[in-house]
Amino acid sequence: MQKSTDIELLKNLDKLHTTELGVLRIKRNLALDTDDVILWCKTKIDSDNAVIARKGKNWYVNIDGCIITVNAHSYTIITAHKEKEL
Repeated sequence: MQKSTDIELLKNLDKLHTTELGVLRIKRNLALDTDDVILWCKTKIDSDNAVIARKGKNWYVNIDGCIITVNAHSYTIITAHKEKEL
């Protein structure tokens, strides 16, 4: 079940973007073999089992062992990385 604070990010998935360096960083951190990192992130964020939380100026999306960080104002995907093992 999505919380009301999650809806803002989900309503604005079409605004998601990143920089060229962001694409390289995300591909490296997650070992992705895709040319469309933004579409990959959108798909993950929009999936039913994504856990979305807003902390300060960023959204954090925890999905499939990954954490995607999105700026809450500009909808820039800042980074994504694998969840740390405990």
